Order: sequence, then C-alpha cells, then structure tokens
Amino acid sequence: MAFDALTTATAGLRVTQSQIGVVSQNIANVGTAGYVRRTLSPVTSGLGNAGVATGTIARAIDAAALKQLRSETSGASYTSMMAEIRTQLDALYGRPGDPSALDGMFNSFTLSLQTLAANPTSTAARATVLSAASGLATTIGSAANGVQALRSGLEAQLSSDTSEASGLLERLAKLNTRIGATPTSDPSRPDLEDQRDQALTSLSGLMDINAVTLSDGTVSVLTGSGVTLLDHANAASLTFSARGTLSANALYSSDPSQSGVGTIVANTPGGGQIDLIASGAIRSGAMAAAVELRDTVLPQAQRQLDDLAAGLSRAMSDRLATGTAVGDASGNGFDIDLTGLSAGNAVTLTVQNGSTQRNLILMPFTGTPPDAVPAAGTDDPEATVIPFRLPGEGGPATVAEAVAAALRDGGYEVSVPSGGAAGAVRIVANGSTKLLAVSASVTQVTSATDTKSGKAQIPLFVDGKAGTLFTGSFDAGSQLTGFAQRITLNPAVAGNAASLVGISGSGTSTGDATRPQALYEALTGAQRTFSAASGIGGIDAPTRSSVAEFVQGVIAVQGSAAAAAQDLDEGQSIALSTAQGRFASASGVNIDEEMANLIALQQAYTANARVLTAARDMLDTLLRI
Repeated sequence: MAFDALTTATAGLRVTQSQIGVVSQNIANVGTAGYVRRTLSPVTSGLGNAGVATGTIARAIDAAALKQLRSETSGASYTSMMAEIRTQLDALYGRPGDPSALDGMFNSFTLSLQTLAANPTSTAARATVLSAASGLATTIGSAANGVQALRSGLEAQLSSDTSEASGLLERLAKLNTRIGATPTSDPSRPDLEDQRDQALTSLSGLMDINAVTLSDGTVSVLTGSGVTLLDHANAASLTFSARGTLSANALYSSDPSQSGVGTIVANTPGGGQIDLIASGAIRSGAMAAAVELRDTVLPQAQRQLDDLAAGLSRAMSDRLATGTAVGDASGNGFDIDLTGLSAGNAVTLTVQNGSTQRNLILMPFTGTPPDAVPAAGTDDPEATVIPFRLPGEGGPATVAEAVAAALRDGGYEVSVPSGGAAGAVRIVANGSTKLLAVSASVTQVTSATDTKSGKAQIPLFVDGKAGTLFTGSFDAGSQLTGFAQRITLNPAVAGNAASLVGISGSGTSTGDATRPQALYEALTGAQRTFSAASGIGGIDAPTRSSVAEFVQGVIAVQGSAAAAAQDLDEGQSIALSTAQGRFASASGVNIDEEMANLIALQQAYTANARVLTAARDMLDTLLRI
C-alpha cells in the first residue's frame, strides 16, 4: 500500500508541476497579442486507472468566436478606410459656409456679378468679378487635384497591402508545414497555432477570408467568394500592377490592356492566374475598401467636379435651346434653334416606344466622327449616342442636313422650318415612336477671344493654359474628363475687364448691365442637365438643376456620405469590440482566474507532497522493525 501511495503521489506531483508550468505561462503572457490560454487536463493511467499522467497541452479556443472575430476585423478595416478617405474627400470642399470653401467661393462669384450688374461702370466691381472667377476656378482645380492625390495614395496602399497579404500567405504555408509535422503532444505546437491564427487575423484585416481547419491541424484559406489562396503548404502569390500617380483619365477596366489603374492577381501554385478585382473575389477588408474608393467613389467625385466646371463654363458661353412642339396634339414634332452648334454640343431627344422611355443623344463632331461614343461620357449612360458630322468642308451643308443624316435610320423626318433661323431644325417622329422633348446647350461664342459677339454670353472660363474654348467636345477624346483640373479664367477676358459689360464693343465707358445680369441668371436660375454619373439626386439618371443648386448638391452629397461612413465605422467598431470581448472571455487569459488556479494547484502539490512524506515515513518505520 505504501508503494502504491508513493507511486500515485509521485505521479500527482509530476502532473501538478506541469499544470503549474502551464498556468505560469498563461500569467506570463497575459499581455501578449495573439496568445491563447493553455490548458492541461490530467489523464488516468495504471492498473484500474489508479494512477495519473500528464495529458496534452491544448489551447482554449472558441472556433465560432474566432470566426466572428475575423469577420468583424475585415468589416472594421473596410469601414475604417471608407470613413478616413470619405472624411478627407469632404474636407477638400472646405467647411460649408466658409468664404474659402467651394460654396463660399461660388457665392462670392455670383455676388460679384450682382454687384457689377447694379453698377456696371465700376472698375472695382469688374476687377472683383475677375478675382472671384479666378478664385473659384482655382478652388475647383485644387479639389480635383486632391481627389486624384487620394486615388494615387490608394494605388500605393493597394500595392503595399498586396505585398503584405502575399507575405502572410507565404508565412501561413510555412506554418502549415511545421504544424503538420509537429505531434499534438509536442508543447511547441500551441505556439505554432498561435502564430498561425495571428497571421490569419492580420490577413482578415486586408481581405475577407474563410479559414478551414483540416484534420492534421493545418488550414486552407479561401476568399469570402470561394477563391482558394492556401491549401496545406501551397500558397498563391499575390501581385499588384501599380500605375503610380493617377490622373482623371486613369480608370479601371477589366481588360488589363485598357485599365489605367493596377489590379490584384493571384498566381496559383499550378501556374494559373486569377484577377481578384475583376472576379469580385475581395468583398471586405482594407483592400476591398481601397478598390471601391479608387475605382468608384473618387471617380464619381471627379465627375461631379468635372460636371461643375463644365456647367460653370457653359453657363457663361452657352444658350440653352429647348424644342417647341409643332404639329398635332400628340406632340411628335419639335422645332429647335441650333444656330452656333459646336462639337460636343449634344442634342438630346427624349423618345418613347410603348411604355419605354429613353434618350437619344446626337453628338456633333467637326471632323469624321468615330463609329461610337461611350454613353458613360455623356449625361445619360443609358442613352443611345449617335455621332454625326457638323456642317463644313466635306460635310453636310446645313445643321438640318447633319441632323437628318444622324437620324436617317430612326424613322424621323428632319427639315428646316419655314421662316426659321439659319440653324433652325424641325424633327418629327413617325410610326410608333413618340418624341417627347428636344434640347441642347448651344455654344454662342466662336472662340476663346470672342468677347464682343453682340450676345450676352462670354467665354469667361477656358480649358487649360492654351485657352481652348470648352464645348464638351469628343473630337480628341472627352473634353469633360479632367476639365476640373484644367478650368481657368480666360486671359482674353482677364486682360480686358471692360468686356464684362461691353457686349458689342460699345458702351464700355458707361457700362451695360445686360451681360453681368444674364450671367448671374444663367448660374442661379437657368436649369441645366447634369450627368447621371455625378450621382447628384440619388438616382441613376441625369439631374436638372441650376449651377448654384448643383454646387450645393455636391457639397451635401459628400458631407452626407462622410457622415454616414463615420457612423458605419463607429457601429462596426462596436461590433469588433464585442467580438474581441467574446473571444477573450473564452480564449484569453484572465489573470484572476489563473491566480486562483495557481493557488489550487499549489495546494494540490502540497497534498501530494504530504502523501509522499507519509509514505516515506511508513517505509522508514517498516525498515526499522
């Protein structure tokens, strides 16, 4: 009996000592990131299970809590990136109401026109208009440059994140190899599993992943959409084709040869390649947010500024032409004056076939038009765009002939209305097609130096340092794209402030309020069409508003989006904190609990030692008999 007690007590001491070592390790790593609490449960051994032996050291892991933690980590990284960039984007427009903000500069410009209209002889008022116009153009350009700087920063961030994600996958492959070769009884295995889980959590911050634990303890890693990135020791390498500094023309395309930005490619061990952006494989995490911001959110912000710059410029130089209904009560015919139609002065026909309503956009060119014009570059991305050649050498003789050639296969009759102006056109729809409206924005000045045309319009703003007149032309690609960076005050007007009140070259000394008043009304009262791509109005359709209303719409949309992104990030932060708390409660080290365990183990150790002492005393007594 003494020998049995001695054996049992010795085994108990050994197991208790091992348990104390595990508890001490837990206490020592209470602040170590990624450390999962260890447990050691003794197992019975010997004849009749009368003995005890050291079991396997295991991690107190809650698989469901860990999966939720990774999911919330991906979501938090996504919302954090969105909130940060959205806030920076909103800041580019300035604080609403501040004199230096976008709306403040626009209001200063319109106020200067009002002041000049009230006192057209004032040279100070004329100078104020030019200064305000220049300041507004600079503000728009600065905001647009800021948008592209944000996009370039995201391009660099994607390159860095892709490299980090690829390195994590390579590290996970090596850890899989080591874990698979390490027995479950080896005390070093939990450390390897901790390192693996920490790498997986880091990877989940970059992209949404699904980690599947295999029977040998290794993991397979898939994207949330099911693309395999890691299988045992075989990891895909991720590469990013960075494009450096981005411009307004650098847009994403699923065709790598046409794309102006970089894409993420997974190179599988078998030699295959998967474009993770084109396939939509990355749906959350910092990388997904960066892609969405770079390719959707910021290009839309650029389009808003381009539309604003175009609307501002054309409000000064264009006449809004609206068709007048002719014919019977069905309204299938319209007369419209297109005198002065220039390249890019799109003529929009709103038509209805049955219950379907759509737009036809006639896009004029000075030379031979291309076979097609991308609808996304126009006001309505769902419209049918028909390019046609303007009258001139080698082309049609009149605007009516040019429009007729564009509509020759559409079931329309195009003619010159009796007694109409030289550029007047009558368009009548035949058959089942119902023509609902015809409109255009027609440039009234012939060049950037045409400041005394006899009309109220003036080329106050021009395109770039070359001083090109902005008409929305597609002759050499879309003139609209990137116009916000290029808009500037016309040097021809800046050098002759009297042209602000001198419509035809006369009356400049006494002043004429006609032009400044007309320009003010063109900005604040006239309803213009702004593109669906700008996203103003909350619908995927062209928006009609004044330029002044569009400015307020841009600021309101960006401010609202920034506030919503911040609210979403705060909510996601709470969700992440909850997931971290749940995981920590099951798998983290609780110092109070571990200290209590340590005291209990010390007491068990003392009890086993007393048994051992008693057994020794019994043996000594027996030996002395």
